[in-house]
Amino acid sequence: MLTVDFTRFPLAAGDRVLDLGCGAGRHAFECYRRGAQVVALDRNGEEIREVAKWFAAMKEAGEAPEGATATAMEGDALNLPFPDESFDVVIISEVMEHIPDDKGVLAEMVRVLKPGGRIAITVPRYGPEKVCWTLSDAYHEVEGGHIRIYRADELLGKIRGAGLKPYGTHHAHALHSPYWWLKCAFGVGRDGKDAALPVRAYHKLLVWDIMKKPAVTRVAEQLLNPVVGKSFVAYATKPHLPVAAAAEDLSRAEA
Repeated sequence: MLTVDFTRFPLAAGDRVLDLGCGAGRHAFECYRRGAQVVALDRNGEEIREVAKWFAAMKEAGEAPEGATATAMEGDALNLPFPDESFDVVIISEVMEHIPDDKGVLAEMVRVLKPGGRIAITVPRYGPEKVCWTLSDAYHEVEGGHIRIYRADELLGKIRGAGLKPYGTHHAHALHSPYWWLKCAFGVGRDGKDAALPVRAYHKLLVWDIMKKPAVTRVAEQLLNPVVGKSFVAYATKPHLPVAAAAEDLSRAEA
């Protein structure tokens, strides 16, 4: 289940991609399949080990084209272990709402992104997320949980403030919003067989949708995304250094 729409966020074979806060690796795997040179980074060592296993399995199965590479590593989003301008593409999906210093994370992403590079940022959307917070304190008051809810204009303002140029936005995963409202209403800590019947029933619907991708749910989600899409997605580029500034930097270097 991808939150980033690669028809709006083009990826070329050979692009060097950082999936920051990769979690279980869903976007990293897709970039690998598309021929990128992928680095999947997360602070959770257990998840990183699983991502590394899946990368190895994908290589063994021939799922990635020739020239594609994939590395999984532990790391700190506020202190990335890469030189300046290392990546053509950075993806950070459902991560920034967890981190107190979100401006610091943005600054690090901008630092490692090449001029002209592209960045995709996804966060929970304000409206559906606000419903979850209202229904359940346990949804967000956990260690490492969500510490803020972004409004779209707030996130775009921070993106611009970091020196990036937004070029597109959309919403995703409308069918998942009711699932989380049900979980919050019946108890977020109740999973599997312990979950309430409405939660279990809706979960079966989501699994069916993900596995089968039927036209009826695909169309329904497209229609509902602008209204109750669970995620807000923003795309931006890192501008090239203006000609005047580049000339000034060159004159300083020659002095």
